[in-house]
Amino acid sequence: MAAISAALVIVLTKAGLKNVDSNLAFAVQSVFIFCITWSIVTIQGNLSGIKEIENKAWVLLILAGLATTFSTLFSFKALSIGPASYVSTIERSSLVIAIILSVIFLKEKITWQLVTGAVLIIAGAILIALSEPGK
Repeated sequence: MAAISAALVIVLTKAGLKNVDSNLAFAVQSVFIFCITWSIVTIQGNLSGIKEIENKAWVLLILAGLATTFSTLFSFKALSIGPASYVSTIERSSLVIAIILSVIFLKEKITWQLVTGAVLIIAGAILIALSEPGK
């Protein structure tokens, strides 16, 4: 479901950016993100859990929120000037960076399958980036 949602975000955002500033578009979407997520938290009865979040978790969640904001702002700007298929390919190559950071900071195990997948992602991103649109 996450992959389908992410694909829809790329296509719908690209279509919606036709005559709209990319930062304004993200601000509009952010209002919906805020309202929907806090509604879900409230409906599920998890709102009281906010008091139980530890300081370290707060710092990490805030940093992740900042990274999410900048990532989305950069993605929207790229979508406003480039083809969605190219932008999403380059953006999704962040998976390789996530793998590297996960191995370094989260001490996740590196396997040959993980390395092979990362190499294929990089190769695919390069292939698409170097191709000419529509050919």
